[in-house]
Amino acid sequence: MVIVKRILSLAAVILLAGGFANVVYAQQPDNWLTRLFQPPAATGVPGGNDATQWSGQSGASGNPLMTADAIRAAAADFGNCIAGLWPDAARRGITRVNFDRFTASLTPDLGIMDKLDAQPEFTKATWDYLDLLVSDDRIARGRELLAQYAPTFDAIERNYGVDRAIIAAIWGVESNYGTLGGDRPVLRSTATLACVGRRQDYFREEFLSTLEILQRSDVPPEHLIGSWAGAFGPTQFMPTTFNRYAVDFDGDGHRDVVDSIADMIASTANLLQASGWVSGQTWGYEVVVPQNFDYLMADRSKQMTMRQWETLGIRRAGGGAFPRPDDRAYLLIPAGARGPAFLMLQNFRVIMKYNPAEAYALAIGHLADRLRSGGEFVQPWPRDERVLTVDERYEMQQLLARRGYDVGEPDGLLGPRTRLAIRNFQASIGQIPDGFASSGVLDRLRQP
Repeated sequence: MVIVKRILSLAAVILLAGGFANVVYAQQPDNWLTRLFQPPAATGVPGGNDATQWSGQSGASGNPLMTADAIRAAAADFGNCIAGLWPDAARRGITRVNFDRFTASLTPDLGIMDKLDAQPEFTKATWDYLDLLVSDDRIARGRELLAQYAPTFDAIERNYGVDRAIIAAIWGVESNYGTLGGDRPVLRSTATLACVGRRQDYFREEFLSTLEILQRSDVPPEHLIGSWAGAFGPTQFMPTTFNRYAVDFDGDGHRDVVDSIADMIASTANLLQASGWVSGQTWGYEVVVPQNFDYLMADRSKQMTMRQWETLGIRRAGGGAFPRPDDRAYLLIPAGARGPAFLMLQNFRVIMKYNPAEAYALAIGHLADRLRSGGEFVQPWPRDERVLTVDERYEMQQLLARRGYDVGEPDGLLGPRTRLAIRNFQASIGQIPDGFASSGVLDRLRQP
């Protein structure tokens, strides 16, 4: 999940409660976690020459390249499409012999088309998401691996300045420490997406990058297995990201993030460092917000120093001082005024470059703290709060727009514009403007 671009709009998305984070996906849209929240695949026609199934139905996006007829036509022309990529491959140093060898037996995996346009029908609360990811088993296993590979983590931490617990947390969340990283050949997945469906331009780069990985023999072909979108390895690198950031830390001549623990850890650290990681800084702090606080300050664009936040009455949960009072942070209220609050630092933003969901970054940070023997969050989550469905979120956006609030194009995803609109609506009716998309706000919007 190591890429900033969002490949999909709604596909393979986990929608979280209260307008917190709406896309839990950056590099890997099909790791073990996303599959937990997808509806079961429909039975249908084979997606090539094996048992992979495609429903035979048009995609939900409405894109003309995702109609059933367009998918069938592209699949029929798959061989010509792959052959047409030879000039691009040659310019990247792929030999003709290797190009023919790697692509000779390729067939499209049309089952991917159902995943590419998957429309989630249900949502998951932030607290349930964190319960799942920051589990006792994941904490225990992470601590074991930190101890087992302590010399490797020592060397990589010295080289890159990136916190080992954060890397271990990414390892744990992305693939449950390498046990759940996908089961599809990366070459076939990226080839399919390069020639079929609505993201062909993007995935041609991923396909060509996969050929480069094979040309250099960085990862054995039989081990280049990953998600339906091509993410692979314990920390789920996309091929293009691998080519930019993977390193040969163990010195064996191969940048192998699949079978070399040292290469995998170092490559992940290299990516985080290149994304702006601040050595010696944590990711953020759980904080207590005072009564009568102006919740319009809870906005990612409103960064202040820790000292400035303290002047507004913000205090660390559980007591204690902020160790670096000049660090700048923004206030995040993921579950509204009834839930925990956090001051998020630069390294939180760096984690979000790995995956652009605040819930994901919060899980990584919290798991990292627990791996260092930190405790649970001090403040409770509002577990009695009902999570809005996608349809209800869409309805909320429509109702806000009808009242003159700017939400952009209603899409069921509660981004910054929608959250600002919710805050402004809450303020107009005398509620705490925390931007939380609760069922109570929706009920109030439905009233004349």
